[in-house]
Formats: sequence, C-alpha cells, structure tokens
Amino acid sequence: MSEAEEAAAPQSTRGGILRHAIPWAITLACFAYLYWRIGSRAPTGQTVPAYLASIFAGVDWLAWLALMIPYSLLYLIVDTAVLWRVVNWFNTRVSYRELLPIRASAYIISILNEQVGKGAIGWYLNRRHGVPGWQVASSMLFIMLCEPLYLLLWAVAGVRLTWHRVPELFHAIPAIALVAVLAVACIWAFFRLPAFANVRLRERQIFHAFRSAAPWRYLTIVALRSPALLAAVFVYSRSAALFGVEIPLSDMLGFLPVIFFGTFVPGPFRAAAVTMWTVLFPEHTAQMAVFGLVMHNFFVLFNAAIGAIFLPKANRELARAGPH
Repeated sequence: MSEAEEAAAPQSTRGGILRHAIPWAITLACFAYLYWRIGSRAPTGQTVPAYLASIFAGVDWLAWLALMIPYSLLYLIVDTAVLWRVVNWFNTRVSYRELLPIRASAYIISILNEQVGKGAIGWYLNRRHGVPGWQVASSMLFIMLCEPLYLLLWAVAGVRLTWHRVPELFHAIPAIALVAVLAVACIWAFFRLPAFANVRLRERQIFHAFRSAAPWRYLTIVALRSPALLAAVFVYSRSAALFGVEIPLSDMLGFLPVIFFGTFVPGPFRAAAVTMWTVLFPEHTAQMAVFGLVMHNFFVLFNAAIGAIFLPKANRELARAGPH
C-alpha cells in the first residue's frame, strides 16, 4: 500500500463510522426529546412507560388494522405501477405482473435502506432482462426525483387549505415548491434542449432516463403517485381519531406530505417523522408520539411481510434468469 493509500485509509474508516453514527445520533436526540415532552405532560404520579401503555390500551386495534392493511396493499399496487411505467418508458418491456413480486420483495431490504431496495430491483432487471446497470440506476434516479416533487405539490394544496391552522414554518412550502418546479424545469431543459447538445455530461448512462423524459412523463408519475397519498390522508385522519386526536381531512392534507418528508431524514424507526407529529400537536404529545411511531413503523414492517410472501416467486424469477 502506498503512503497516499495508507493516509487515506483512516480517513475512509472515520467517514464510514461518521455516516453510521449520524442517523443513530439523530434518532437518540429525537427519542430523548419525545421522552422529555411526554414526561412533562404525564399525569401526576404516572411514569412515562405507564402513560404510554394506557394510550396503547385505549386504541381499537382491529379497527386500526382494518384501515392500515388495505392502505399498505394499495401502496404496493401504486408503487409497482410507478416502477412498471418508468421501466417500460426507459429500459425494457416488462409486465406489471412480473414486477409486482420484485417490488414487494425489495421492501424487505428497504427496512434497512430504501436505496438498497431500489438497487435490488436494478440487479433483477439487469440479470433477468439484460438492462445495463447504469440505465436502471437512471430510472431509479428519475423516480427519486419525482417523489419529493409530488409531495411538494400536494403540500402546497394542503397548506393553502389550512393556511391559518398550520405552523408558520409551513407557509414557506409554496416558495419551496416553486423552487423545486424551477429546478426540475432546468433539469428537463439541460437534458432535452438542443442548446446543450454538446455538453458531454448529458451522454452519461446515469442520465439515460432524463434524456428521454418529456414534461408529461414527470406529471404522469406525480399523477400515478397521488392515489396513495390521498388514501394516506384518509387513513391517517381516521387512525388519529382511534388514538384520541381528531384531525380533519383538510388539515391532514396539509400536514401529511410534510410529515412524509420527515421520513427522508436518516435514522431508524422514522424518528424524525414521529417527532414532527408531537411538534404539530403539542397538546397531544404522548398520543401523537405513539401514533407516529406505530403508523410509520407498521407500514414499513407490514410491507416487508408482504415482500416475504412474494419472495419465493421473486426467487423463482431470478432462478429462471440466465446471466447477461
């Protein structure tokens, strides 16, 4: 090993440790804040665990499951539709029926990291259909760009409906959404307009999808994603009532897209998203902490359970695939 490599090795090790430590540090900070907030509102003489247990005991869990299970299945259907549409646009002809077990199985890996789950889908498409890895990565990148865009657009609608009831911090959402739309417009212009045809960066395989993406394709993904969000607004509103907090549908439409942004913050247990619920509803800190923790983590774990059901079929598809 050269001197330069020896010097770089400790730095690489430190960088890896830091990348793993930051999500856990965020999680610990969030849970410490939640414990303090819940403790400050617990009834006199009642411990925080006992207070939380009383909230769990008061929930009608059968009614809650009747909401969450259909929602999780709908999300899988919509999520697979987005994947199917993008892959057929930019990569290869593949049926929805074939992709469904692959998308579901990837949820198992997504417990640890959503992007690793997308990588597993890319590996399948490469092995089963011979799609070049960078081109699959380009399609996944296109999906990842459209996801925050659709959340922002719906957040604008929700904030407009609840302008006087949401925290003032939310009033910045329309401006943020405008910047995001302009950024996407710039990306489209760079990869599609003849004025930039001589820029070599455009020709890289990782940008394959963006070279083919007309504006209506961005809007199509937003439209395909939207039924899942609208269903989530209904499910989260009705579920919150089961935890003792009434949140009208119009208010939930303003809150939920922003809460979903919180799931992008690194850390186990969706800690940042859970904490946001307690900030929005400080008078129901304990109820919303339990609500957020149960809602977000059941969704992830139940999707992984669905993936486990589809895993044998996904493995058979891979076994049938010859090397490319």
